[in-house]
Parts: sequence; C-alpha cells; structure tokens
Amino acid sequence: MEMHLLDVQDELIIASKLIAAAVLGALIGYDRERHSRDAGIRTYAAVCVGAALFTSIAGHLEDVAATSRIVANVVMGIGFLGAGIVYKDSGSGYSKGLTTAATIWCTAAIGVAVGLNMFTIATTGALLVYFLISLHHRKWYVSWKQRIRQNTANND
Repeated sequence: MEMHLLDVQDELIIASKLIAAAVLGALIGYDRERHSRDAGIRTYAAVCVGAALFTSIAGHLEDVAATSRIVANVVMGIGFLGAGIVYKDSGSGYSKGLTTAATIWCTAAIGVAVGLNMFTIATTGALLVYFLISLHHRKWYVSWKQRIRQNTANND
C-alpha cells in the first residue's frame, strides 16, 4: 500500500472537507441536542468528521482495494458504536437508542461522502436525516402517528 505525500493544497482541501463534515454532522446533532438527547452536536459532528478524515486519507492511497477496506471498516466501526447505544428498557419492554444508532450510522455515511468529494449527496443526506429525526416534533406527524395507533388498537 503506497501513499504519496500531500502538498499544502491537498491538505487544505482535506481540511475544508473536515469543516464541511463538522457542519453537516452538527446540523444533524442540533435537533438531538435541542431535545436533550445524550448524543448531540458534538457526537454527530465527531462521527462525521472522523468518517470524512478516514475516507479522505484513504482517497490518497494508490490502492483502490485498501481504500474500500478503510471505508468498510468505518461502516463496521460505527455499527459497533451503534450496537453499544441500543438497549432494551426492562421497565417498558421497548428498545431504546435505535434512532440514535441509525442516525449516527447515517452520519458516518455522510462523512464518507464528504471524504469522497460527494458534497451534494452528503448535504442531501444530512438534510434528509435532520428531517427524519425532527419528525416527532411536527404536529402533522404526531397526529398521523396517533391515528395509526388508534386504528391498530381498534382492529385488534
């Protein structure tokens, strides 16, 4: 596995990618932070920056297979992080942390996209994830969800 040395211009490009990843990750973490969730701006921004950094470094390897392995390991590593977040609440019997684990996984994918220069895809992904995690604060969604639960209860 061979890597060429980066010049200042290459390093500045990677630094700008890290800033973009931090902003996109922080955007996703903002809603979580606003509603006092354990994982917030710092967690989401760090996951996105880390994924972008690993991917950006991998992009300078002259071995496509090595780059693919690094990206795959980012995905797997975030999967382990997510597994540590999910737990079953013995009091309620419901699983907790699924949304956090899923959105952290998506945030890592956004970081990978930034690292691979896919800025439109990364921005679209960040906006979609933000929309999804903010749904439960939208009146129309809460009302729709309550109607579904009522219909399900009536049919049982």
